[in-house]
Amino acid sequence: MEYYKQSKSMVGRKIADELILVPTKQNIADLQCIYTLNEIGGRIWELIDGSMSIKEIVTVLTQEYKVEARQAEADIKEFLNQLEQIGAVTLMAISNQGVG
Repeated sequence: MEYYKQSKSMVGRKIADELILVPTKQNIADLQCIYTLNEIGGRIWELIDGSMSIKEIVTVLTQEYKVEARQAEADIKEFLNQLEQIGAVTLMAISNQGVG
């Protein structure tokens, strides 16, 4: 299973219905380094704690929002890849133990 956790080099602050991600290790004056997440992106950010697998995050989001599990999983994986590229999250572990 894949587990992600928030990077310590990125902080999130909720402002109205959006979550703002700001890197702590770069020049904060550089606006290209500040990222705005919508409501669902912010919810995913909240769930990325290193203990929830992608499948568990999919389950939470399909219960909270009207979205089909397959589409939610594809969107979450794409979003996590984007967060990983900007250094906002890190992949914790991949394990196939217990499957079958």
